[in-house]
Amino acid sequence: MNREAVFRAAKSGWPFSIAALALCAGLAAWWFLGGSPASDTAENDAPPVRVEVVQRGPFVEELKALGTITPLATVSVKSRVDGELVRLHFREGQHVARGQVLAEIDPRPFRAILAQARGERQQNEAQLVQARRELRQHQELAREGFTSQTKIDQQQALIGQYSGAVAASDGRIADARLQLEFAAIRAPIAGRIGIRGIDAGNLVRSGDTTEIATITQMKPISAMFTLPETQIDDLRSAMRDGALEVQAWDRGERTLLATGRLTTIDNRIDPASGTLRLRGEFANADERLFPNQFVNIRLALRTIPDALTISDAALQRGADGPFVYIVDAKGIARKRAVEVGNGNGERILVLRGLKPGERIVLEGFDSVRNGEAVEIIAPPRAGARAK
Repeated sequence: MNREAVFRAAKSGWPFSIAALALCAGLAAWWFLGGSPASDTAENDAPPVRVEVVQRGPFVEELKALGTITPLATVSVKSRVDGELVRLHFREGQHVARGQVLAEIDPRPFRAILAQARGERQQNEAQLVQARRELRQHQELAREGFTSQTKIDQQQALIGQYSGAVAASDGRIADARLQLEFAAIRAPIAGRIGIRGIDAGNLVRSGDTTEIATITQMKPISAMFTLPETQIDDLRSAMRDGALEVQAWDRGERTLLATGRLTTIDNRIDPASGTLRLRGEFANADERLFPNQFVNIRLALRTIPDALTISDAALQRGADGPFVYIVDAKGIARKRAVEVGNGNGERILVLRGLKPGERIVLEGFDSVRNGEAVEIIAPPRAGARAK
């Protein structure tokens, strides 16, 4: 009997004592069947959680950082001479080889300057030959007493003057040849050429700020990243065993893009950020790494054959440091402080505070209270469809 039935009975004229008796009986039955608020609360006292077991086994200790793909060489292609850009010999975005002709400045003015320099040299050389011939004549006349030593000295000085003129002509010829060579603009490095900055038909000068194009070296390529100064000792200790492996992952850390090696450590710490710059180099044969691309860097320090590890998601951090929730045999969750080392993106190294086989909370932290019971639920089966 419920309360509504009791009230209906009271309205139908039943004595009040009978109605009260029925009300008491109904309340007792309701309490016995678990309808009290206290029973509802009792059911919710043990929050559901998922747990994992502390594992022992091989573990690769890694340092993680954010990196930027940086070319080992980038060159802005500009003209070293003044003139009309008559021809471009590249397609935007193509790979070019070192020494390949990329553009051509009108060579005719430089050929004319070269021809003029050659003519001046011939003239100066002819004067030098004549001065040497006259010197020999004066020397023969001097032996017979028909000329003075002063005349001989003057002729020797004239020979020196013409010899200097010939040397200056040789310099002008070399410069003219160099200017003519610069009229053919060649790629100083091998790489991928970008979008052109100027079209054929324009006048270009050696002091122009606008480049004809930009060449970026793609293979090999590097990634620049930083690590906090607190990790320098671990890094230097690991480097004593040889070159360290560097991995470049995509933004979501789901796809491995490339594997390379650590090649450079900067020679100073940035005082503003307290970090040290490093460079990892990648062969990049498939060109999956692109300049200025943001990547997640994983730097493998060492492999520990017998390490104690937990999932990175199980570790909590509070005001007193990192901690986990241990679930004992009675299902009671207890907070425990731990000391951890480096991780690898999925698992983290435990240095102190846990033992192999202990159960720790992996999911459901929000409702867990220290020293209270929890309900352990099984993880979802692989391939199970969510309802």
